[in-house]
Amino acid sequence: MAYKFKTDLTAADVTPPAAFFNRRAFMAGLAGIGGASALGLSADAAEGDLTPNTWEEITTYNNFYEFGTGKSDPSENAGAFNPAPWSIEIDGLVDNPGTFSLDQITEGMTIEERIYRFRCVEAWSMVVPWNGFMLSELLNKAGVQSGAKYVAFETVVRPEEMLGQNRATLEWPYREGLRLDEAMHPLTLMATGIYGKPMPNQNGAPIRLVVPWKYGFKSIKSIVKITLTEEEPYATWNKINPREYGFYSNVNPEVTHPRWSQASERLIGGGLFAKRQDTLKFNGYEKEVAGMYEGMDLSKFF
Repeated sequence: MAYKFKTDLTAADVTPPAAFFNRRAFMAGLAGIGGASALGLSADAAEGDLTPNTWEEITTYNNFYEFGTGKSDPSENAGAFNPAPWSIEIDGLVDNPGTFSLDQITEGMTIEERIYRFRCVEAWSMVVPWNGFMLSELLNKAGVQSGAKYVAFETVVRPEEMLGQNRATLEWPYREGLRLDEAMHPLTLMATGIYGKPMPNQNGAPIRLVVPWKYGFKSIKSIVKITLTEEEPYATWNKINPREYGFYSNVNPEVTHPRWSQASERLIGGGLFAKRQDTLKFNGYEKEVAGMYEGMDLSKFF
């Protein structure tokens, strides 16, 4: 049986987030797998004193074009979406391909809390207390074959429940991809909840990817297919506009988006007169992930 995260939060703790979501909470989540050092995480990444945004902010300010292109569209339009039952097809270069229910996917997994910075490519940000398990655990269960170099992901297509899919805003299904070492990194999460609650529809129910050092569109939502492949996979925004959206899309204040600067960001919930804050390289996770890109020209492989 998977360990299910249990929270001591009350309604008062949720808005605003209380001290429950601090260093002790995250380290407690890591204890079952040997602590931060066992994951190769620095104290900054494992303990970073981050104050999460409120539940309301996290669940009402979203990009999820399957429900519309406005920031409030997902929360307003996701009520018709039914994430149960759910299954994920795992195929490609794996030893154990098949279609698995969500219960099968999460069986034996350690559900942890991870408080991560979340940086949108549109230069806004928030802090989210995710609940989930490392993607590497799932890939290890699937049995990654030696020829695999990338992992491809697909979002569900249900135009009868996801009204945005009735428009040609994007090519459906939404697709994303990671290099295998990125997918296996201990910071890469398959998230099943927020604030100890099941993942809201508008945030990618029932299960989504979270890659905290990349721009938010890389963290694909409502996943129904995972493929291990030798070739770099199709990634929706990269294929639509490769000049503006690179395959890697690592957060980088030194690489300007063609239509705006990435040097700073607006923190959601900061207030009308709040100053913009400097964007951190790799979204503040440089110590943990920069080694994967050693020797690469990050202005070319952006």
